[in-house]
Amino acid sequence: MKRTLGTCYYPEHWPEQMWQADAARMVDTGLTWVRIGEFAWSRLEPTPGDLQFDWLDRAINVLGAAGLKVILGTPTATPPKWVVDKHPDMLAVDANGHPRKFGSRRHYCFSHQGYRDECRRIVTLLAERYGANPHIAAWQTDNEYGCHDTTVSYSDAACREFRNWLAQKYQSPDALNRAWGNVFWSMEYTDFDQIDLPNLTVTEANPSHHLDFLRFSSDQVVSFNRLQTDILRKHTDAPLIHNYMGRVLDFDHFDVGADLDIASWDSYPIGFLSDRLEATDDHKTRFLRQGDPDMQAFHHDLYRAVGRGRWWIMEQQPGPVNWAPYNPAPLPGMARLWAWEAFAHGSEAVCYFRWRQAPFAQEQMHAGLLRPDSDPAPALAEARQVADEIETLPDTGTATADVALIFDYPSAWAWQVQPQGADFDYFRLTFAFYKALRVNGLNIDIVPSTTTDLSAYKLVLAPGILSLPDGLITALTQFDGTAILGPRTNTKTPNLSIPTPLGPNIPGLDVRITHTESIPPSADIPLENGRMVHWFEHLEGAADVALKTKTGAAAMVRNSGLHYLAGWPDPDTLTDIIKTACARQGIPTHTLTDGLRLRDTATHRFIFNYAPDAAKWGDTDIPAAGVHWEPLV
Repeated sequence: MKRTLGTCYYPEHWPEQMWQADAARMVDTGLTWVRIGEFAWSRLEPTPGDLQFDWLDRAINVLGAAGLKVILGTPTATPPKWVVDKHPDMLAVDANGHPRKFGSRRHYCFSHQGYRDECRRIVTLLAERYGANPHIAAWQTDNEYGCHDTTVSYSDAACREFRNWLAQKYQSPDALNRAWGNVFWSMEYTDFDQIDLPNLTVTEANPSHHLDFLRFSSDQVVSFNRLQTDILRKHTDAPLIHNYMGRVLDFDHFDVGADLDIASWDSYPIGFLSDRLEATDDHKTRFLRQGDPDMQAFHHDLYRAVGRGRWWIMEQQPGPVNWAPYNPAPLPGMARLWAWEAFAHGSEAVCYFRWRQAPFAQEQMHAGLLRPDSDPAPALAEARQVADEIETLPDTGTATADVALIFDYPSAWAWQVQPQGADFDYFRLTFAFYKALRVNGLNIDIVPSTTTDLSAYKLVLAPGILSLPDGLITALTQFDGTAILGPRTNTKTPNLSIPTPLGPNIPGLDVRITHTESIPPSADIPLENGRMVHWFEHLEGAADVALKTKTGAAAMVRNSGLHYLAGWPDPDTLTDIIKTACARQGIPTHTLTDGLRLRDTATHRFIFNYAPDAAKWGDTDIPAAGVHWEPLV
């Protein structure tokens, strides 16, 4: 599929006489796609049953007549005030028992059946009206599930549905009591209706209770999304998409993605650098106007997996955003670099958010491709440049990676419930492994923990997986390459209890974790070559020792190609471990400067310079925010 560009547009924000000129200007910029409608419910239905679709009809016709393909969003992320007045208990409730009030967005609880009925009705009306419209080339369900901490709700509706979910899962209170270990602290139940939500407890709630509530909350997102996709499938053959977020792990994107055709995500590199990433002040200063060199790529690879090979960027940052603690402008060239990096990772489309900066309301300080006065913002010329370059470079496809990184959403919930160290975080752990791979110049596939076949890869990494599924254990034990598991991998049951035999309990690898310690930032565990930070596990067993501490304790053990890493290496140590593993498997590596990154496609190698100064690739000078590509030989 040919690479394409697009933008996000809100015709309801602008006088109708502007629409045609906007559409023509989008086409002249080289854009193909335009997303509309995801926040328009109050204009589509200002009062109950008063349907005002005529303006949307005209907007779609204007955009389509100009040659644009329309992505139509369902408006369920922003229910209007009359819906809330009709269902006052539909609001999500935070962990302190406070309702999330009207006046912003995402003000609903996924579990509220009355609100689901309202969603079912409005989505059906839209699908019936526009499902066969030739200008509607894709649909987006809702908008940014989980944004603003809205996956989990402690409402009465959630409590009722959680009890039903538990009853279906466990069948009897006795079975639940055994699974949760409720004999501890006299927490046993005799009826599912006795079970409350795991908030406002005197100290921490039972971790198994808490983890099940997070699993339930994820399932509610899945069923809410499926409610919409089931309706849309009856009326359209256009692909169905949702726009996920960066570092939002509180629902299982693989489960949601199973009901969709394409995964997309909203990429805000500079906002994420200051808002969603652990890094030193020096690192954040160096990449202040570019974003972290690996944060975007990680999500590109993750959502390529969620979309089973098909993925987009639905919102690409074009300039300063409005929501981060600080909001600098991108370095000139970054709007181009971010787009090409997405294409190199296999994206079919990159859509800039938004077409014109809004002069009102919450996002008025969020830049667009146009200024509020309709003059060009800096990113408009970069979008035009990318569009021109797309015409000169044929679709290069995606490369088959040598390396797989296994990713598992339930593990993120488990370590959120029971971190055992203030700075232990699943995303942070997996991202550290991903960064070490990227620093070595490697292409990476992210794969789910449900995978049962690893034969396409030479190196597999599985850090921090709560409990390995049987199919994955079989795949790992049959794997011909090098696999590095740990830390914390397969150390708990799915209910977050300590198993017997003790973890990691991998067939063919004679090792057990006797006890674990979390390490504060002021300390570390010195190795013979390197150091462990954050986390360290003490091992016993007869497996071969591949890495030792300075005191002689095992830090990594192995049997043939199967390894267990008993701690969290610092960046340099982890980079060296991966380089050694690659050498063992004959995988070429590159020692890259801190801002230079690679990605191979089927035919070309792309080199990206995230640094604020020029870098060299062979004999090629790549300027700051520069992109270079060359044919693979």
